[in-house]
Amino acid sequence: MTPPSLVRAHQVTVGYGGEPVIRGLDLTIEHGEFAVVVGPNGCGKSTLLKTLCRVNRPSGGRVELDGEDLHRMPGRAVARRISLLPQSATAPEGITVAEVVTRGRHPHHSLLRQWSPDDDRAIAAALERTHLTDLADTPVATLSGGQRQRAWVAMVLAQDTEVILLDEPTTFLDIAHQYELLELFAGLNREGRTIVAVLHDLNQAARFASRLIVMHEGGVAGDGPPERVLTGDLVREVFGLGAEVVDDPQSGTPMVVPHVQPVSR
Repeated sequence: MTPPSLVRAHQVTVGYGGEPVIRGLDLTIEHGEFAVVVGPNGCGKSTLLKTLCRVNRPSGGRVELDGEDLHRMPGRAVARRISLLPQSATAPEGITVAEVVTRGRHPHHSLLRQWSPDDDRAIAAALERTHLTDLADTPVATLSGGQRQRAWVAMVLAQDTEVILLDEPTTFLDIAHQYELLELFAGLNREGRTIVAVLHDLNQAARFASRLIVMHEGGVAGDGPPERVLTGDLVREVFGLGAEVVDDPQSGTPMVVPHVQPVSR
């Protein structure tokens, strides 16, 4: 028998007290994918990610995790399997990098399961992979924007989930650190983690994604391998931008080369 998809949204509608942001969306995320969600501002990308980890509750439809209704599962059980790096994470005043990363271990604790050497190992590994070991005792408020972002990434890594949702994870990072972080997520994906990331840079999305999900006006306008989905017509239709799509000379993946002037939609 074919196992169920890892995460499945079925006819999901989500809004914020009025007009729906997402309408009747069907989407499945399979085990081991590196799916990147792209689209113009306001199309529902962040709303989708929050819905896939039950931060948002759909007003219609349902989200399933391995065939179970996500909103009928205990929150701690969901958090042991799905982690989310939000777009704008904030830390309490005075909290250190190590204390932020420690929060990633909370879903693994209960009355019967308290702190253990496994927690220490997970935190140390997360700090090392994000190059923050030497800054573990540093207050988050004193870090640069890029260092602060890496602290939140380390917290997600310490949570040690099979599914990682990333909402614009390269925010505040310079271009070298953007690629370093995306290589980190690609490595996690090769190790068996399922990654779903929202990115703004189409060329980065095409280079790292095994699957590109293009959102537009609350729905999916394109879905599949980047080389099949990312075309000049799609960029014009969804982003209102005239562009050529050529092969990246380094990776061979699609690369968007914009025309000088944007076009009206």
